[in-house]
Formats: sequence, structure tokens, C-alpha cells
Amino acid sequence: MNMREFIGVLDEKGLLKRVKKPMSVKYEIPTLMKLMDGTALLFENPEGFSMPIAANICSSRELVAAGLGIKKEELIQRLAGAIDDPHKPEVVGAEEYNEVPADLSQLPILTYYPFDGGPYIASGVVISRDPELGMNASYHRMMVIDKDHMVLRILQRNFDKILERGSTEFAICIGSPMPVLVASAVSVPLGECELNVANALSDIKLVELGSHTVPEAEIVMIAEMTGEMHDEGPFLDLTETPDIVRQQRVARIKQMFLREGAVFHGLLPGGLEHKLLMGMPREPTIFREVSKVCECADVSVTPGGCSWLHGAVAIRKKSADDGRKAIEAAFRGHTSMKHVFVVDDDIDIHDPNEIEWAMATRFQGDIDMIIKPNEKGSSLDPSSNLETRETAKIGFDLTMPWGRKPEEFKKPELPLKMKIGDYLE
Repeated sequence: MNMREFIGVLDEKGLLKRVKKPMSVKYEIPTLMKLMDGTALLFENPEGFSMPIAANICSSRELVAAGLGIKKEELIQRLAGAIDDPHKPEVVGAEEYNEVPADLSQLPILTYYPFDGGPYIASGVVISRDPELGMNASYHRMMVIDKDHMVLRILQRNFDKILERGSTEFAICIGSPMPVLVASAVSVPLGECELNVANALSDIKLVELGSHTVPEAEIVMIAEMTGEMHDEGPFLDLTETPDIVRQQRVARIKQMFLREGAVFHGLLPGGLEHKLLMGMPREPTIFREVSKVCECADVSVTPGGCSWLHGAVAIRKKSADDGRKAIEAAFRGHTSMKHVFVVDDDIDIHDPNEIEWAMATRFQGDIDMIIKPNEKGSSLDPSSNLETRETAKIGFDLTMPWGRKPEEFKKPELPLKMKIGDYLE
């Protein structure tokens, strides 16, 4: 499914809310996105624009699974399989695309908060290419400077390395299919392509626009780095706290292609969609590492922990030290994680109340906690050492005490099976 088809599926299933009232792209639409976080929205009449805005379309596991055509319980295994066995997508003809003037002011780009450095594209997937290393797909927030210039926040990862090797031209895709949205947040080694992971998740198609081969998207822009630097930020980060202002690279938009009836994808910074797309691709790596040392049942990089700094792991405990081994393995699986909670598989790790209940009834702080001081943490953690990024990592073993009877620690099942509707009018 391309993004337009996915929106249609959500509409058919009653999972999409349409907003017909004209709303401003500056603060007003983002505020409603936040108030309805977790609900897929289609803003049909952004003030001053003919292009509608889709928002919150990846803000729950149910929505992501629907976009991939699978059940939400299959997400980790499907993503792990795609990472382990990627394969190249098919290249097809670019139909229904029109080249329009390269003018960013014609797109309904959102300004989210009064402190933002400017309007931001937060959902853009950058497709870059190196003659030797091949293609790369990655997310980079983009602050609009004028009608054809943006400044991009670029971390020192694969895209940065490709730029350093001399490639200056790249493509920006907005309104990508679900497999591309998910896979572009996966960390693959330099020289491997995230789009192959996307194609293994669910078949995608590539098209040729300008001199670039890109995944199908609602909007495709061809840009080049100018060699200039510009202040980027402030902008709300994954932690829901404003990121600092930095000097970053400036890009000029050279070409712009729109699909007929294009829909803009607005992504809420610090929202559930942002968190899920960032955090969920780390779950297979945690699952894989924990499975090396004990039987892993499930993994969640939790939204309450910014979908980056906290994780919950469910295991089937077979020995006294399985909980502690799982903690160490989880930190190896996601090195930016700050706190991890390991529970038995009867606990629903997607329910924070269940995790807290396990802590209240199965945990003793003096024996069930692993503290790792002065560890390298995440740059997203505002409480870490701002110079060294060192932090204290803590693992909590919330599994049932070994050697005790399990029934002492489990909630009883209901004595009867009932359907509420049989008893209430």
C-alpha cells in the first residue's frame, strides 16, 4: 500500500477522523494532533493550501500493523526477519507524478510550537546514494529557511558519511508507504540499504524521478547541499523537551514532484508517531540479544520512556539468574537505553500499570536491581552529563522470586466466563 491507499483502508475501518474545518498550519493543526495523539487524522482544509494533511497515522502498533497488512503481535518477528533477510525492491515507471516549481511555500509545512526555529518537515525520509556504498534511507528534521532552502539536522551516521565522501545531491520523500516509514528508522551498517529491509517487510516499489531512484511517495524533492551552515532549532525532541540550536548544513531544493492529489504527512514531534517509528525498530535487536541468554517472550521500547530510554522485556524464566542475564543482554541490544524492566511473561509489557504491579509485588530493591554508573548514554537524555553523555543505567528484575510458588504472585483468573452484554441492557 502506498500512503494514499493506507489512508483509504483506515477510513474504511473507521480508524480515521476527518477534520473538515479550515485550520492553520501554524500551531492550530499541531495542537489538535497532540490533543488527539493516537488517532489517525486527515485535515482536509489547511488554511491557504489545497493539499490535505495526514497525521498520527503511525501513532499506535495497531495502525503500523494495518499499514503492513499484519497483526500487531507479529511486528517484532516480521521486522526481525526483514532485517535478517532484506531484498531489493522492483523499479517501476513513475506514473501520476507531475513536476511543479520548487517552492516550499506551496506545501502545508507545519509550525508546531512558538519556540520552533521555523516551519519544519518532520516526516521527510532522505534517500542518498554513494557510487560505492549504494543507497541509504534515513530521517532528518528539516527547518524551512525560505522558499527553496532548508537546514537539516544530520547526526554523524550513514548519511553524514555519504556527504563527507562527496555526494551532495539527494532526494527527500514525504508521504511514504508504511514499510519505508518503519525501515528508515532501522540502523543498518554503512553500505546496506534500509529500502531492502522495507521491501522485506512488505513489497514496495521504487520509481525514477529526475536523476534519482526513490520509493513511491506523495511528494518527492531533489535537493543539493550548498556548502553553507545555518542555525537549526530549537525544535521539540523525542523526549518532549526542546533541543538546542546548532549550526547545520543548508540544502537547496532543485526539483519538486507531486503525485496527483498529493497528501502531506505531518508528524508530531515528541508524539506517539515519532516515538513509535524511532523506538520500535530497536525491539528486534533487544529481542535477539535477550534470546541468546534466556527465553524471550516480548519486548517493548516504552512511550513513557520516550520510546528510546526505557524498555520492558518479558521472559519465560527457567533459572534463578535469567532476570539479571536478560537485563545485561537488553542493554547490549539497545545501547542508548537507560532503564530496563524485566518481567515474567504473564505481565503485559504494553500496560505500564502491569509493570508497576510487578514491581510492587515481585521486586526487592536491594537484590533485584543492577546499577551501572558512568555508562555512555544517549544524547537525547537531558539529565545525562552534557559533556561526556555519561549516565547511570539501571535494570530492574521484576520477575517472581526463584524458589517460591508461582501462585503466590499471580492474579487469579475469574471464576466464570461471562459476556457483559448478557447482563446489561
